[in-house]
Amino acid sequence: MVFIYHCQIELHDSLYYATREIGRLYETEPIIHNYALCYALGLVDSQIYSTTVAEEHSYRYFCPEQVPKYEEHLTPLNQQEIYVTPARSLNHCSILNTWKYANNNYHVEMEKTQKNIPSFGRAKEIAAESRFEFFVISQKELKLPKWIRLGKWMSKAEVTVEPLPKPKIAEGIFTCTHPLNPLDVMFTNQVISYDVVNMPPVSLIQNVKMQGQYYQFDGIQNLKIPVRIEYRFRS
Repeated sequence: MVFIYHCQIELHDSLYYATREIGRLYETEPIIHNYALCYALGLVDSQIYSTTVAEEHSYRYFCPEQVPKYEEHLTPLNQQEIYVTPARSLNHCSILNTWKYANNNYHVEMEKTQKNIPSFGRAKEIAAESRFEFFVISQKELKLPKWIRLGKWMSKAEVTVEPLPKPKIAEGIFTCTHPLNPLDVMFTNQVISYDVVNMPPVSLIQNVKMQGQYYQFDGIQNLKIPVRIEYRFRS
């Protein structure tokens, strides 16, 4: 039996991550990648959700290197049939912050720098009280955390979870207005058209017209979620 949860996030701090860099402006797109949500919700390398990974890829206590291991970390979620969609904005505001690097040494020799490090810049962040929504699909009931942290500043956010009614499965051409990870749907569905949201590590797509099986819900119009969806890491 499939369980689908409608989740909403309300930011209690400003949210920052560099979706794109325009000169010295570092901009945060009002969309949260599904990879980031998996880590923030504590679904990765978890004994609670039976998603522990091999010791050399362990994430729970210490990361010996700052190298993403999405395939090693998210494959156990496929095995447990847990999937998290990206989150889109329900309402948000942006704020601009200026930052500067300062050298506090008492004595500095004026030498030519060996690294291309910016000394100042501006960050466009998502303001507190902004709200996002996403969905969690699982083959068993899940208890998700009420509080999570997101972004470069580990911003505090509140999560509310609402179980959706039992879905019905239909098949045909449909439009999913919610953002999707293209790698996760393109091999199991025929993607016809979409809008691209450029962001690392994998650009997302939204307003996706596609053909395949999808979930629909009584009393909830315009909500259609692909059935055959799982984490994939190679195109």
